[in-house]
Formats: sequence, structure tokens, C-alpha cells
Amino acid sequence: ATASSSPWSSEEGREFLQERLARFSRFIFFVATAFFFGVWLTQLAWDPSALDHGFPIRTSALFHLAGISIVFAMWMLTRGPAVRAERLRVIESLGVFFLSLAMLGRAFTLSTAFRPDSLAMLSLFALLLYRAAVIPSEPARTARIGITCVALVPILSFIVYSRAARPDLPSPWFFAAFSLLFAVLAVVLSTTTSSIIYGLRQTVREARKLGPYTLVEKIGAGGMGAVYRAQHALLRRPTAVKILPPERAGEMDLARFEREVQMTALLTSPHTVSIYDYGKTPDGVFYYAMEFLDGIDLNELVQRDGPMPPGRVVHVLRQVSEALAEAHRSGLIHRDVKPANILLSERGGRPDFAKVLDFGLVKSVSSTSAAMTADNVLLGTPYYMAPEAVRSPEQVDARSDLYSLGATGYFLLTGKAVFEGTSADILASLLRDRPQPPSKRLGRPIPASLETLLLQTLSKDPDQRPESMEAFAAALASCQDVTPWSEADAAAWWKSRLSLVRSARTDSSDMATAPTLSVGREARPAK
Repeated sequence: ATASSSPWSSEEGREFLQERLARFSRFIFFVATAFFFGVWLTQLAWDPSALDHGFPIRTSALFHLAGISIVFAMWMLTRGPAVRAERLRVIESLGVFFLSLAMLGRAFTLSTAFRPDSLAMLSLFALLLYRAAVIPSEPARTARIGITCVALVPILSFIVYSRAARPDLPSPWFFAAFSLLFAVLAVVLSTTTSSIIYGLRQTVREARKLGPYTLVEKIGAGGMGAVYRAQHALLRRPTAVKILPPERAGEMDLARFEREVQMTALLTSPHTVSIYDYGKTPDGVFYYAMEFLDGIDLNELVQRDGPMPPGRVVHVLRQVSEALAEAHRSGLIHRDVKPANILLSERGGRPDFAKVLDFGLVKSVSSTSAAMTADNVLLGTPYYMAPEAVRSPEQVDARSDLYSLGATGYFLLTGKAVFEGTSADILASLLRDRPQPPSKRLGRPIPASLETLLLQTLSKDPDQRPESMEAFAAALASCQDVTPWSEADAAAWWKSRLSLVRSARTDSSDMATAPTLSVGREARPAK
């Protein structure tokens, strides 16, 4: 098979192969060990005097112990850190070959009364079939390994029965032919099994192809679908692919999904995720490809590292406000601004570079796009939803994104959402309660200018908030009592927290996966 079609050509395939090799060798180790002591205990029960001789030390037992040692070594070599694919293939082929030799030695050192040829073939039959079922392998490779393992069986059968001084036995050629027949059967069945397993795995891999992209692993879910890390068939550029689930491919969801990619593609701010491609598979799955961002979202960062210093909050919010300001100038409203939708990474050598993600709930001020959003449905995440999104979602505008960004800043400063509790509690608080000042919530003073600005942004009356995202960014820049977050500070943080960022790539927290709310108007709390 070519490198592209090999089941272990990718990192995912290599990990899968190593895990299966470890499982294969571990299982055989425990079975062989249990069988060794089972045979000894059976002999002891049959002849208690055998205890005088201690553990079995016959040649067949030594071969058995050799086989146990071989699979134990395979297990130890594959159970730890990552092993290169080439080395895994060597471990597998040599391990299975030497294990088959130990099994042949175990069988053919027994008396002909035990039919060593049958014992040998039974053992190899089980070994090869189990390997074919557990370890992903090309059929040709399985056939080669099988032939190598069983090739000696007919030869050894002929030799052993030629030396047997028993006139009642058939000709040695009979045993050799009998062994050859079962050897061929073992190779054919194991190869067929491997072909089926390998084919199913290839089918799964093909099913994970979307146009020129191959899905590698799921990395998140947004308001309009799941996001996967993907590989392009030709380009080496890291890519993320967002998929509209088939069950949501109705007319309304499809229109919203297409609007998301089309509107996001119009935005050119470096702090907005870049769109690469858009397409539909022959079986009707819609997807779009965007830049893959290797970093940590703000929700995960705060959950793991605690509240951020005010200077860093200002640094991040200014970048996000730049992206949202461009969207607003283009007539687009995000409607789901929250920490989990803002990711920090290192881009172009700049640490703490913010990117705004997931425009799945984006709304245009045009009547055509507005018609795609039902007027009686709440859309957004309760922790960061603006009050007017609860009162009259059809009137949501750019000032609603301002509220959500202010709520995000509040969370970054305090490590807590503005209002907490059940969704119903949060929605009720949005309409009636005043936000607690961040300094009181945090239990220590924060720069007064930043606190005042955030509380203004969290006003229940949209007219009391900054008049635009540009005005908000300008106000952030004028917070003179905030100690600036320098590039050196950012670089030092990233250097000291690299393990935090790496662990965040595979884990998720409760609030990071807080669902985007979509409920009917009747579910709102009373005014």
C-alpha cells in the first residue's frame, strides 16, 4: 500500500497501531502465562509426586517461557511513549515470527503421542487469526507474515514422524501433507480476516474525507456544527473543517450555515478566523475549511490559570473589538461572543494573538438574512447574552455584541460570569439585576477606568453602552491606570504555560462547552 493509504501513515494511524500492538501482546502474555501454570497444575493434580521436581523444566516448558518472554518484551516496547511507525512494524513482524518459533518448539519437543503437528497448527492458527483481527495490516503483509510463521510446520512434521519408531503411524509424508493443508488454510483465513478488517478501516477513513480534506480528530463544536482538525491531500497547511450535521441539513439550517461561511469569508481582520474553502460531498454533507488555530480559548485559559491581569484583559479585548468592529461595519452581528469563541495563539511570532471564532449565529442587518432567524427564538449563550436578546431578540444589534464582549471581559477579570445559576436564573437576572462590580466580586481593587468601562458596557439599556465597537476600543486604549501587557509579558507567559496550552488541546471544561441557547419565547422569565 502507498504511504497515503497505509493504516499507520498518519499520526493517528501510528497511535492506533501502537495501541493495538500493546493490546495484542498483553493479551497473549496473560493467556500464555495462565496456560503455562494451568498445564503445570494439571500435571500436579494427575501426579502429585511431580511437586518434588518443582516447576517444569522440560525443553517444551523452556520454549513456552521463551514465548512468554517475547510477548512481554513486545508489550513493554509498545505500552510507553510514542514509537515510530517503522519501529512498530519491525517489533510486530519480528515478535510474531519469534513467537511462532517458540510455539513450534513448544509443540515439536513433545512426544508424537501428543500429535505435535496438530498442537503446532492449532497454536499458530489462533495466533495468526488473533493478529489479523486486532492489528490493522494490509492483506499482503498478513499473508507474508503468515507464510513465514507456518513454513516450518510441514518440514518439522516430516522430520519428527520420520524419527518416530512406531509402525502403526502413517507415512511421514501424510503428516507433512496434513500440516501443509492446515498451514495454507491458516494463511488464507488470516489474510481474509485481515482484508475484511483493513477494508472496513479504509472505508471509515474514506468516509472521513470531505473533498480534498481528511478528518483527523474532533476538536470542538459550535452553534452550527462540529469542528475537526483535518489534513489537505496536497497542502501541508494545518486546517480545521466545520461540518453541518446531516440531521441539521434542513432548509433553514443550511441557509444559516451557508450564510456563516459567506459572511465570515468577507471579513479580513487578522483577528477573525480565515476561511479557506467551502463545499458539499456527493452524499450531501456540507462543510467549510478554515485556518487551524493551535492555542487555547479564553474560557479554558481562565478555568485552568485563574483570572487574567487587567493589562492582559485590555490587550485581548482590543484585538477582539477590532475583529467585531469590522464585522459591524459590514453589517454583521456575531451574537455569540463569549470566552470559548475567542482563542489565543502564537501567530507570526506574536504571542497572545486573539482570534474570534464561530460566526454560526451571525446576523445581517439586511432583511434577507434577518428573515432566516425566527423572531420567537432566543439565540446565544446565557452567560454572555445581552438583556435585549431576552426581551426582543429581533432587535439585537451591534450593541448586543458590545454587552457580550463586556461580559467576556468581566469573566476574564474575575473568573466568574456576570450572572450564574440555571439558564432560567441567568435570563431572569439579565432583566432585573445590576452586575456586581468586578472589584467586589474579585475581592481586590482593579483599575477604576477599566471597571467603569465594563460596567457601562453591561448596561441593560443599549443606549447607555459605548456607541460602537470602535468607541469601546478607544476607551480601552485610554485606560491610563491599567499597567500595559507587553509583548515580553506575553512571551514569558507562553513560555511558562506551554504545558497548559498543550493540555487544553485535548480537554474541555464545563463552561467551554456551555451550549448555545435556542429556546422559544415562552421559555423566557417574566418581565
